[in-house]
Amino acid sequence: MNEQAETPSSTTLKTYNASCHCGAVRFEARLDLGAGAGKCNCSICKKTNFLGAKVRPENFKQVSGGGALTDYQFNSNSVHHYFCSRCGVQTFGHANIPQAGGEYYSVNVHCLEGADISRLSVRYCDGLNNNWWNEAPAFP
Repeated sequence: MNEQAETPSSTTLKTYNASCHCGAVRFEARLDLGAGAGKCNCSICKKTNFLGAKVRPENFKQVSGGGALTDYQFNSNSVHHYFCSRCGVQTFGHANIPQAGGEYYSVNVHCLEGADISRLSVRYCDGLNNNWWNEAPAFP
């Protein structure tokens, strides 16, 4: 699936304030939750139960807490997984993967203030095999 072709119109985007549990890391993201979110089957995303919504760089703004972030990379080092060093919450990730649409942020939808995710559609992707742009079977 080529994510570049799926650019939401600016009228469908909503700005969300977001933070980690302790509030040290804060960011804003403009996104369309109607477009759904993704669950990756790589080991870190499965173990942290990360539920990510893709955000273009121009729609992401870190407000505070850069000094509190810890960057974790593993395997192919393709994705920066950012965690709050104080409370441990994985707030967002950052990557530039051409096959997945180029540069993007993946924000943890659980960190978005006021977001209704009760009917959020979820797409499962195959990060386990460094194949994020293809769907993986649903996993528990």
